Amino acid sequence: MQGVRGVRVRGRATMFMVALAITLLVAALAVAPRAAAQEPADASRTSVAGMGVRTADLSKFQPGNIISDAAFFDKGTMTEAQIQTFLESKVRTCQSGYTCLKDWYDTSRSTSADAMCGAYSGGYRERASAIIYKVAQACGINPQVILVTLQKEQGLVLHTWPSEWRYTIAMGQGCPDTAACDTRYYGFFNQVYGAAWQLKRYGNPPGTSKYFTWYAPGKTWNVLYNPNSACGSSPVYIQNQATANLYYYTPYQPNAASLRAGYGEGDGCSTYGNRNFYNYFNDWFGSPSEIYPFGNVEVVEARPGQFLVSGWAADPNTTDPIDVHVYVGSVGTAVSANLDRADVGAAYPRLGSKHGFSASVPATGPGSVDVCVYGINAGPGANVLFGCWTRTAMSGAPMGALESAVGVQGGIQVTGWAIDPDSAAPSTVHVYVGATGTALTADVDRADIGSKYPAYGSKHGYSSTIPAAPGTYDVCSYGINTGPGANVQFGCTKVVVPALADIGRAPMGAFETLDVSGNTATATGWAIDPDTASPIKVHLYVGAVGAEYTADKARADLAGSYPAYGANHGFVEKLTLPAGTSTVCAYGINTGAGGHTLLGCRTATVSSLVERGRPPVGAFESLTVSGNTATATGWALDPDTATPIKVHLYVGAVGAEYNADKSRPDLVATYPEYGANHGFSEKLTLPTGTSQVCAYAINTGAGGHTLLGCKPATVASTIVDRGRAPFGNLEAVTPTAGGAVVSGWALDPDTTAPIAIHIYVDAAGAAYVADDPRGDVAAAYGLGDLHGFTETVKASSGPHTVCVYGINSGAGGHTLIGCRSVVVP
Repeated sequence: MQGVRGVRVRGRATMFMVALAITLLVAALAVAPRAAAQEPADASRTSVAGMGVRTADLSKFQPGNIISDAAFFDKGTMTEAQIQTFLESKVRTCQSGYTCLKDWYDTSRSTSADAMCGAYSGGYRERASAIIYKVAQACGINPQVILVTLQKEQGLVLHTWPSEWRYTIAMGQGCPDTAACDTRYYGFFNQVYGAAWQLKRYGNPPGTSKYFTWYAPGKTWNVLYNPNSACGSSPVYIQNQATANLYYYTPYQPNAASLRAGYGEGDGCSTYGNRNFYNYFNDWFGSPSEIYPFGNVEVVEARPGQFLVSGWAADPNTTDPIDVHVYVGSVGTAVSANLDRADVGAAYPRLGSKHGFSASVPATGPGSVDVCVYGINAGPGANVLFGCWTRTAMSGAPMGALESAVGVQGGIQVTGWAIDPDSAAPSTVHVYVGATGTALTADVDRADIGSKYPAYGSKHGYSSTIPAAPGTYDVCSYGINTGPGANVQFGCTKVVVPALADIGRAPMGAFETLDVSGNTATATGWAIDPDTASPIKVHLYVGAVGAEYTADKARADLAGSYPAYGANHGFVEKLTLPAGTSTVCAYGINTGAGGHTLLGCRTATVSSLVERGRPPVGAFESLTVSGNTATATGWALDPDTATPIKVHLYVGAVGAEYNADKSRPDLVATYPEYGANHGFSEKLTLPTGTSQVCAYAINTGAGGHTLLGCKPATVASTIVDRGRAPFGNLEAVTPTAGGAVVSGWALDPDTTAPIAIHIYVDAAGAAYVADDPRGDVAAAYGLGDLHGFTETVKASSGPHTVCVYGINSGAGGHTLIGCRSVVVP
């Protein structure tokens, strides 16, 4: 039974024909608007009669989202070879005397580009698969959409005995249901190209009149079930442009009976075009109505060091802004499409207006590059490529010139220009005079550069005088890169800096330090005569006695501060001083006209004492005992020096070094040449029992040391073993290669002697002795200071538990001092 075909309103068709009159005159094929045609019922029956086609789940059919924009306009889903293979898979063998679609050829025409389609290059006897592919690429339509339309209109994909008239009106283009087909659109190529052109026209591309306003996406429309208005209609919210296009092509939705019938026929009010489009697409290529991101890329513009990319993007699955990924070559940048776009909000009110994006994406280097923009999916579906554009990047290595380099008094005057293509801001130039570089900013206004490179402005010149001493130099200029690329040499030239003129200026400089050791002083400083780059003389006076020296030592700091004069203007000279206090003065000596300059004066004192090998003198005056702590006091000095000397204090056989540098004003009266700082007062820890404490004065030069005296000290033992348990602290467990360092302290309150400790790493233990000096423990508990421990234990890589036990030295139990976890590398 023949299926019901849709009826278009005749007036609309006429309006479209007038709008396209110019195209009709210009193009060999002027594509009339597609009248709402339904595929013949025999095509539907053929599709299920022994063709092995499964039936789609029509319970998922959404009248407002028959196919997504992403699927409808994705021209890259199939290659020409894949289209041919697909056709061959659907019809293995054609009946004798007929030509099936897989074997069909047609001669196509060349067409020029317009707002709907790009240019099409025609060919003689092109295969149907080639025409489908080339039209899809030119018009930006999914070739799968063309294949499905060929099937739903004339059953051509699956037909094994197609008559030639099926090819004549293959897509139903120009065949209104209320009139005969327009012969101008006859022929396979004309049908495929014309239908694809018309499907793009429904979207009102820029530059075309907006006639297609009904079924517009983002709004709700009453869509009929049948040309017979008595069959009724229902409101449909049209979610996207692709679905709107299908309703322009076939303006009826399937009723419940049509959907229940699968590929079969429903009732007298059923129509099948959009149902069968959904069925075939779903069965052959997967769900056409997965909701993917959609949008529009409006600007892809190269700018200095970046690309400006703007447009809008939305995902029907969410009203929230989605991300857009912009790829410059292989480098991607994520951008949020969250700018307010009132026009998008007006077109898609359900999604809101926060879907615009405008981003500056970094360039990756010079030359042409593809800039591709993807909408990132926010729910069911997948990411969508919005498009790729080839642009020439404004990026790469600096460009510029060293235009002149001229020697002048005291330096070299350089001029030129520089631009780094990655930035419109002034760039940096390094100018080398010999091996010495100077950084300049190319920010001088240059109208000629701004005119030649308008995108970068005019602030890219440089002009500076670089100080340099008289002589001949290689002068080179380099552009310093700030983005992709590398530094660039702009040019090199030889420049002669003329000699400085003597205009009678006085020397300048500084007498910086005077260091005294014994009776020798080292004087340091610098001096320059501004009328010459050559080193000059300095006179150094000790009191009234002077000597001449040359300030010719290298001083890199002077080269930086006074580059025109070079580095060789320092002085470092040794002077012999008399005993007592002397005044040392330095003078810079003028090399020509003009006077000399006093650089400064400093005082120095030389002691009359000299090293004669005499032994130290002093006294061990007292030893005061409190508990197990003794305070030793006295004084010591070496008669060959006024500098404080060392003393060694021994408790039995154990000694330690101290400084005899505490103030003793009483010594000044007896030894006025030596000053007061020669006393000592030191605390010592004593063991239980009687100890001998001895003090030694240590000679600073030739000669022996001096025993200042010995004193006995007794510490009574008041400690008895009461069976108390040890105590202490596990302070740190630090991982190290092959183990851990364990530290802390432990003591037994029943003894001043060091005690044993056991350190366990997990279940393995070893014995150690807590006998490291710990003055803090001695001060806190009065049991001596030999109670610390720092031990390295072995352990394998990985986590371990380290525990420390204090071992009782007498009666009583042992004590867990602590446990810590450690990870050994």
